[in-house]
Amino acid sequence: MRRKKMLLVLGIFVSLAMIPGCAPFVENNTIEDIAPVSFWSISEGEKGKIKMSTLVPPLVNEPKSLLTLEVDLLKQGGKDFNLRYYRELKVGQLRFFLIHEELAKQGIIQLINTLLTDYDVSQRMYLVIVKGNFDEYINRQAKKQENLDYYLYRMLRHYEINRQGEMTIINLHEYKNKLFSPFSDPVLPVFKVAKDNFTYEGTAFFSNDKLIEMVTSTEDQIFQLLDNDHYLSFFPISDLDVVIGHLRSRVNVDLDKNLSLVTINVKLNGRIEEYRGNKNLLNGHELMQLHQEIETELEMKTTDLIKKMQEQKVDPLEIGTHTLSPFSKPISEKVWLDAWGKMEIKVNYQLHFESLQNTKNNY
Repeated sequence: MRRKKMLLVLGIFVSLAMIPGCAPFVENNTIEDIAPVSFWSISEGEKGKIKMSTLVPPLVNEPKSLLTLEVDLLKQGGKDFNLRYYRELKVGQLRFFLIHEELAKQGIIQLINTLLTDYDVSQRMYLVIVKGNFDEYINRQAKKQENLDYYLYRMLRHYEINRQGEMTIINLHEYKNKLFSPFSDPVLPVFKVAKDNFTYEGTAFFSNDKLIEMVTSTEDQIFQLLDNDHYLSFFPISDLDVVIGHLRSRVNVDLDKNLSLVTINVKLNGRIEEYRGNKNLLNGHELMQLHQEIETELEMKTTDLIKKMQEQKVDPLEIGTHTLSPFSKPISEKVWLDAWGKMEIKVNYQLHFESLQNTKNNY
């Protein structure tokens, strides 16, 4: 009898779970996914003004048009947009904020402070640096591609959620935290406009609020491996005619007490995806040679990248945080940057690749 009661209860639970709206699975949809999407594009105007652009209407079945104006103040631009469009544009609908590289080189602290003090602006709004004329691009593409603004937002959100390390994705909250922390420097993604293409270019390094360096291609991929332990699908190393992939990195930083040497140890797990060089990968000895060449190449490229950071006196990897101790007084930011610029760099990679598919080599 007891067994029959248990089966009855189980049957009722299964029936309820099958009823639409009662399934025990949580949808991934959030407000940002279904709410109207808008953006502001900011660049230099004439006579010290700033040029602002936005695309209207957001997520409405009407022809898209680009609104552009020059203003002295950011909030003035938000107000003037509403005077030119018959619907009120809410700043709470802003999902990404694009800043032209030339303006970013002069400093963006005023823009960031304005965004941070507006209660309606989401801290999850993405910040992006743009190379090229974004207004011309968006004006052309909006006529060809419906809901282009929503498409760009979803692309940024996709790479943020999956955390693949394919590109740098930074929101307002993350930028603010790095900007106002003593032992870190903010970074932002760089996208390049070329004719009808809007493509990821690399990562911009900031000193305080000013853009001072951009890294692209191989250097950017190395930065992704050092900055986080996220998944990286493919990493082409053109000098060795090889592509490694399915990479996960674990980074350990050892800073000596005299601030004269920093040792960075990187454990990298992955596999060889493609090879077009002269070695026979079915030969264990030649495969090991390639393994060592990849290690040496990565160590050299990583050292060059970190030396570039030293020359610019920026610390986007937050190596300075390793000077902190619960039992000692923190050093000043100036003392750290002076020591960082002169510090010796030692980089070690330890690679572990999966055995090649359909071969007997295993090392």
